Amino acid sequence: MKITCALSDFNFDAKESDLDVILYGPANKGSQGSIGGSLKREVQRKKLVPEPRAWDFLSIALAVISADSAGHRQLSPDGWTRSFELTVSVSDTEFWQNNVSILQDLLAFLTTDRWKLKFIGGGILPTPPKSPVFPNEDSAALLSGGVDSLIGVIDLVAEGKKPYVVSQRVAPDTSVQSYFAKEVGGGSMGKGLNSFQANHNVRIPNKERPQSQRARSIIFMAYGVLVATSLKSYKEGNNVPLYVCENGFISINPSLTTNRVGSLSTRTTHPVVIVLLQQILNNANLNVNIVNPYRHKTKGEMLKGCKNQKLMSSLIGMATSCGRILVNKVDGKYAHCGRCVPCMVRRASFLAWGADGDSTTYFYDDLSIQDSKHAGFDDVRSMLLAIADAKEQGIQRWLGASISSSLVEDKDKLAAMVERGLGEIEGFLNSQGVE
Repeated sequence: MKITCALSDFNFDAKESDLDVILYGPANKGSQGSIGGSLKREVQRKKLVPEPRAWDFLSIALAVISADSAGHRQLSPDGWTRSFELTVSVSDTEFWQNNVSILQDLLAFLTTDRWKLKFIGGGILPTPPKSPVFPNEDSAALLSGGVDSLIGVIDLVAEGKKPYVVSQRVAPDTSVQSYFAKEVGGGSMGKGLNSFQANHNVRIPNKERPQSQRARSIIFMAYGVLVATSLKSYKEGNNVPLYVCENGFISINPSLTTNRVGSLSTRTTHPVVIVLLQQILNNANLNVNIVNPYRHKTKGEMLKGCKNQKLMSSLIGMATSCGRILVNKVDGKYAHCGRCVPCMVRRASFLAWGADGDSTTYFYDDLSIQDSKHAGFDDVRSMLLAIADAKEQGIQRWLGASISSSLVEDKDKLAAMVERGLGEIEGFLNSQGVE
């Protein structure tokens, strides 16, 4: 699929594409897509001054999200792997073309699709505001509304750090993100953590349903880089950490069985993704260091190790883990499904934490029920098989390609962490009477 992504003043008629996408503005006609208009406005509203290559990286990320939304897996030759030829408008074409192979490797790993990228001029480079704001925070941190990013910012503040939190507006987490930023930053006694919240608002004609989420991590990272390069500390020549806090088990997210296609297991914070992204930032002379302090910890270990247990306990019930939370409602409110992999990891971690119990409402609460909606659900059965196979084969052999890349240096620590993570989940399933 050939896709061209550029600003509204670009001559799209000069390119032969299957889809044209307007970056940072509305579509000019119904056959075009659009993405990123609200992002530009939010940066301008905050009076931030990101680096030019941070803008370029955001444009590339927006183009990738557009392609991920437009590509229909069922139309591909194997029913899964898609091929994209993506042309993106940037301000520094020479740099990005020289680094195209790293970007293509990153996207191929992230989505299990085939990518060919080309860069053209005319990229966005907004005029700096008359009265720019250079925030005093010492770091940027992604805050999704989930358990792990919440623990991450709680720990950062407990350690005396001052993160500028970055969020993707998405239902039903938008208000929760704002509340977390306020409470972690001091609640009613303080102004809360400085926060950048935005949505890329992708609009693609005839987009895939359900919409793919394979490439989502690149847009989250792009938000973070944009904010990190706007900080006063960055402008003074310092390296700025970008904290991407997620438990190591979900970061690796190994395929539970041989029947699960690779990209069914999201690779949002997989070590390979982090390494390749860091290479791109380094090559771009963007002094932003991507940090996941929890890459060797299970979710249960994150809960037990949180540096402000009182604050975490008061907020954790509002955090979202389930990717299907918009599907199910209990008493008119969105509810975790309770049976998908992220829900099982969440429930296992609460049990391992051993606090006052898990107050989360789950649509499928009792997984001991022997039917296809509970103990017989695909994810539950796959998890049981994974636990048995890992014991039989040994954790290193079972993990196989999940951590085999030469870019992963700490394989033994990661394997040990995954084994502990499986142990937490096994403990939860046993407590439910699932066999």
